[in-house]
Amino acid sequence: MPSDAPSAEGQRIAEHTRTVRGIFGRIAPRYDLMNRLMTFGQDPRWRREVIRRAGLTPGGRLLDLGAGTGDLAREALRQTPDARVTAADFTLEMMQVGQRRPQAGALTWAAADALHLPFAAARFDALVSGYLLRNVADLDQALREQLRVLKPGGWMVTLDTTRPKRNLLSPFIYIHMHFIIPLLGTLLTGQRDAYTYLPDTSENFLAAEALAERLRAAGFEQVGFHRFNFGTMAIHWGRKRSG
Repeated sequence: MPSDAPSAEGQRIAEHTRTVRGIFGRIAPRYDLMNRLMTFGQDPRWRREVIRRAGLTPGGRLLDLGAGTGDLAREALRQTPDARVTAADFTLEMMQVGQRRPQAGALTWAAADALHLPFAAARFDALVSGYLLRNVADLDQALREQLRVLKPGGWMVTLDTTRPKRNLLSPFIYIHMHFIIPLLGTLLTGQRDAYTYLPDTSENFLAAEALAERLRAAGFEQVGFHRFNFGTMAIHWGRKRSG
């Protein structure tokens, strides 16, 4: 008889989900402040570029997936005030912080697992994410779900860390990632483990070229990316085939 016990892969995904949700739940109150400090105040500018590349039109539907406190979602409303924006995340504590921010009432908030999105196919005109993909338990499944909920011709744009190429700055980047960020995280949140997890996931995530290939394999077209911040960050984009 077939067994009802979860597979080893299912158990891995469930454990990963619990770990990630727990980490982001604990750091939610200081998450935005830490982002500003870790990026030397640059991340709002990067998020503006993500929304610009999404090509959102007046009245269009945008999904900010892994929205956290809704920074990208609010930037979408700033650029396109009459857009219909959904901020979705699986960490309730992050969304609760975001719901106390300006413009929160203009957003639709949704609890959602990136591997099993609770949205109909072809619902959104564009989809964006910030620092989501390196945290999902199954990257290919997450990309397939994003393609599914996009309308034909819609853009997916994602901001995330990327593995930098070796250069003269590599020792300084390593120090920032493995010493400065954990120290700041400990001082401001008391959660050193969270701010060792974040650099570790950054170092172990795909290089920008490899992530672009995964987007193509998932079915996205017109895939491209732009590296910046000394090669430690990248914005990737891809379009769902029209028709």
